[in-house]
Amino acid sequence: MRYLSQRYTMPYGMQKALLTDIGTEELGHLEIVAAIVHQLTRDLTADQLVEQGFGPYYIDHTAGIWPQAAGGIPFNACEFQSKGDPITDLFEDLAAEQKARSTYDNILRVIKDPEICDPIRFLRKREIVHFQRFGEALRDLQEHLDSRNFYAFNSAFDKNGLFAASQALSDHEQATV
Repeated sequence: MRYLSQRYTMPYGMQKALLTDIGTEELGHLEIVAAIVHQLTRDLTADQLVEQGFGPYYIDHTAGIWPQAAGGIPFNACEFQSKGDPITDLFEDLAAEQKARSTYDNILRVIKDPEICDPIRFLRKREIVHFQRFGEALRDLQEHLDSRNFYAFNSAFDKNGLFAASQALSDHEQATV
């Protein structure tokens, strides 16, 4: 959802297309992880769920799939991290992909079942590809912007306002050097 929400404020087609593609793919990743969780929990009894530390989860959701962090923090809209600033959003996306990759690394350190590890390895590889693609998108975006000031303004919003002020300040700084 993060990437699909961010695409609307990207100023160039390359970044919009990339966010659409990766955002759509990430929905598939959610389905893969949900299927793994369902397969691991569908035949457990209530007592087994409680014994494994899932008592509170079971009380709220039975064996239904409800996205949450390993620490029990439920998913919420704060995960979207859509700031509306293309530079900020792409850096956030780079960080999100690295966090996902490191989470998959941690899962692979703990789990040894090949029926779980194989799809997790696949997802891990995709996170690496996404990180690389977001790096390319950031580089492309920066090449389109004023290279001296691309951190000084929001390229999706400040087309004439703050950018013009930043450019005037930069021109003044250049003239006094």
